Amino acid sequence: MTRVFVESVGLFAPGLESWAAGREVLSGRSRYCLEPLSKYRPEGLPPNERRRATEVVRLAFGACEDAIGQRIEQAAALASVFAASGGDFKVNDQLCRVLASKQRMVSPTQFHNSVHNAAAGYWSISTHSKAPSVSLSAFDYSVAAGLLEAAALVAVEGWQTLLVLYDNSVGWPMQGKRDVGQPFSAALWLTPQRSAESLARIDIALVPTGCRETVSANLELEALRCTNPAARAIPLLELLAARCDGEVGLTTAGGQGLLLTVAAC
Repeated sequence: MTRVFVESVGLFAPGLESWAAGREVLSGRSRYCLEPLSKYRPEGLPPNERRRATEVVRLAFGACEDAIGQRIEQAAALASVFAASGGDFKVNDQLCRVLASKQRMVSPTQFHNSVHNAAAGYWSISTHSKAPSVSLSAFDYSVAAGLLEAAALVAVEGWQTLLVLYDNSVGWPMQGKRDVGQPFSAALWLTPQRSAESLARIDIALVPTGCRETVSANLELEALRCTNPAARAIPLLELLAARCDGEVGLTTAGGQGLLLTVAAC
C-alpha cells in the first residue's frame, strides 16, 4: 500500500471549468449542466508557445494552472505525470491526411505537437521546470496507470508530484474507432507528507484479483465518466469535493484493480 496526500485539485471540463465551481457540482450541492468547454488561454506560456498550443495542450493547462493557482513559483519544483489515453487525435489525423496527399509537407509545429509528451513539454516551458516528468498512456486505464506512476514518485522518491489526467474529444473519422465524446482534464498535486493545505489522504493498493470500478451516483456525471477515459477520476473527485471518507475502485490494463482509500484531512 502506498500513501499520498492531495495538496490541491485542478479541473477543466464541460460544465466544470474550475475546481472552485466543479466541487459544488461534484459534492452534490449544485446540479450539473453539460455546457460547451470554453477555449482556454494558458496564462504561463509565452505568446509564441501559446499560439502553437493545441486543443489538447490547452485542455491539460486548464487543469494544471487551476491546481497550481497563485503558487506558480512552486510549480518548477514539482515532478509531473501526464496521463492521456491516446494523445492528440486531431493533430495525428491532420498528419495522416497530409502524408496521404501528393505534397506530403508536414508542418514542424504539427510534428512536435504530435508527440505524446507535448503537453508536458509546454508545461516545463511555462514553469521553467527541470524536475522529472513522465508522459504515459494506458488506453482506457490511463487514470489508474497515472495514479500508480505518480504515487511511486511520491512514495519512493519523496517528490511532490503533479498528476495530470486529460483526454480531448475525438472527431471524425477517428471517432469511428475511438469514441471519446467530451473533453476532460483534472490535476492532482500530490505530496508525501500532510501539510496545512492538504485536502485528503489517499492510500493506494494494487488488488491482484481485480476490483469493481466505482461509478458516480449522479447520472449526468456518470454519463460524462463513461464518455471520456480521463473522466474515470470523477468518483475520486467527488469524494475530494465533498471532503468525505470512502473508497474508489479502478480497473487496470493487466486485469488487476486499484483500490483508493480516501480520508479527508
